[in-house]
Amino acid sequence: MILRLLLVLLCVLLLGAIAVAAPADAPAPAPADAPAEPRPPSRGFSGVSRVFGFGFLLQIAAFIHWAKKRPAPFWLWVILFGGFIGALAYFLIEGLPDLRGVGQSLKGPSRRKRIRELQAIVLDNQAAGNYEELGELLLMEKRWAEARAALDQALASRTDSIDPFYRRAIALYELGEAEAAVRDLEHVVATNPKYDYSNAYCLYGRALEKSGRNGEAMTVFERLAESSASETLFAAAQFFANHGRPDQARELATRIVTREATMPAYQRRRDRTWIRKARALLRANS
Repeated sequence: MILRLLLVLLCVLLLGAIAVAAPADAPAPAPADAPAEPRPPSRGFSGVSRVFGFGFLLQIAAFIHWAKKRPAPFWLWVILFGGFIGALAYFLIEGLPDLRGVGQSLKGPSRRKRIRELQAIVLDNQAAGNYEELGELLLMEKRWAEARAALDQALASRTDSIDPFYRRAIALYELGEAEAAVRDLEHVVATNPKYDYSNAYCLYGRALEKSGRNGEAMTVFERLAESSASETLFAAAQFFANHGRPDQARELATRIVTREATMPAYQRRRDRTWIRKARALLRANS
């Protein structure tokens, strides 16, 4: 729906500019003996200038978007020399898919409303499921301390699922309580090492490192180096770079960067943050 509205708005702006640029109907011819009337100023150039002015603003917006998202560098030349058409092409190909993130951000008010509802519900109904849902929503809002408290309540009622342990470990890690996060994550990875697409195992390695248990963390990241996920590979590369193994760090960073050429477009957009960080790591360890 958001995409359709934006496309409709763009079409309206373009049609409005074309209408402004269109010449007015020619007036009826005056009699030969009538005095000459001053000719009204032409509005054609005014309409064209509006189109170019809108194109200039679209170019600026495209440059800002490129600086934040860092897609392929050739887009800079397309935007710079293509003017309005180049910026429009950039947004149609690279910008519109990112509006899915806008949709997620628009869910924020409804998410916060649901948090308030659950906070009222648990006053009368302390079911573990209510606390688990509350804790997960609070994590999405990055309210770490409140999320931890909610998940503590959930785990006080039942411990048959590893998901609340994992969610609480995220909150603990963000709160700087790495040792407590390790204890929860040990339970999670012992049950399912690939939980949440190996993100739980990756967080386990980070928590071990933060706790000063670098030997155990090294074992974890050596296993993660066999992963195919860009985020996990970069976490392993960064760990190796920080702990005296630059060759392995470069190898993993190179793997992330070189496979960009064979990635489908949606995967390049999803992984471009890690690709950019891998390039920076290669420069720092060259």
